[in-house]
Amino acid sequence: MAVEALGSTPRAKVAPWNDPVVRGWVFQIVVVGAVGFLAWYLVSNTIDNLQRQKIASGFHFLEREAGFEIGDTMIEYSPASTYARAIWVGILNTLRVAVLGILLSTLLGTLIGVGRLSPNWLLNRICGWYVEAFRNVPLLLWLFLFYKLISEAFPGPRQALSLWNSVFLSNRGVYFPVPLADPIHKWMGIAFLVGIAAAWFVNRWGKKRQEATGQPFPGISAGLAIIIGLPALVWLAGGAPHHMSWPELKGFNFTGGTVIQPEFTALLIGLVLYTSAFVAEIVRSGILALHKGQSEAAAALGLSRGQSMRLVLLPQALRVIVPPMTSQYLNITKNSSLAIAIGYPDLVASINVTINQTGQAIENILIIMAAYLSVSLSISAFMNWYNKRIALRER
Repeated sequence: MAVEALGSTPRAKVAPWNDPVVRGWVFQIVVVGAVGFLAWYLVSNTIDNLQRQKIASGFHFLEREAGFEIGDTMIEYSPASTYARAIWVGILNTLRVAVLGILLSTLLGTLIGVGRLSPNWLLNRICGWYVEAFRNVPLLLWLFLFYKLISEAFPGPRQALSLWNSVFLSNRGVYFPVPLADPIHKWMGIAFLVGIAAAWFVNRWGKKRQEATGQPFPGISAGLAIIIGLPALVWLAGGAPHHMSWPELKGFNFTGGTVIQPEFTALLIGLVLYTSAFVAEIVRSGILALHKGQSEAAAALGLSRGQSMRLVLLPQALRVIVPPMTSQYLNITKNSSLAIAIGYPDLVASINVTINQTGQAIENILIIMAAYLSVSLSISAFMNWYNKRIALRER
């Protein structure tokens, strides 16, 4: 007679449907199949309807001539350019507003957030009123207000305000001189990028040197000197070209130079002031999340309030500030689509004109979605990398 091993009990057989692993796989397969069937139905039904109504589909329209003007461009563009070129102009205009908005709102929001913690009663109240005013009014209303103020506060081109006989302010924008195009400018741009990389390495070396010797290193001033100095040296080596294009009034408008249009100015100001109110609260909450012993220890070391904030509090508060700041950076990028309300030719404006002329709404909307998705994922990836870099590492 066989004797069963001590402690080994026969295991009851479980029906496949009662097995949680099997049941989990079945549910997942069913859900994926249902989603796939729904997607197939929507796509096939859409294609059939387009063919029935004899509406063209596909992205071949991108190679056709656009035939419409774009008032503010960063690259060469004309109505004879393709739809793809017009959409690319819109993407670059959106990126220009987003990048400048992120930089300026971060700077202004940090100052406002620190100002809300100031013991100065007047400064504290002004910063508080600023935050409440901009956070509780829709961004679109601020854009309308700034656009009307800018477009109506200045006279027409013939009565434009002149500054130093070279900068002119009118309701059509700010006109100012720029250097004439020269081949050396390309190398200056390369030198500028090299300078940024060199400044980063120098700043990193300075921090290691300070940790090893205790001697502070002027990383900010040294970095600025490198970033500005390298392009200046390239400019001097290239013969120091100094020919300028000056704005001149001809007919009903200015020619020559360059212009910052009121639509761009109103959009940038609105985005920066609105977003900086949220950034200020993030910065303030990040600083308040630190233990008060940190500021007391900084004061005991003889650091001033500015040094304490810059060297002790803000670096530690970054671990709390960075995650919610990612959302604000994404909001700036997506809120820039409101530019169409005041006539700034961003991506949405270019796509709208393209839809009206081609009638291919689905393809153009997919382009908008892909563009914003790519930019947003890039911002999120960078901020996640930076957040991991400054996070505390446990042993």
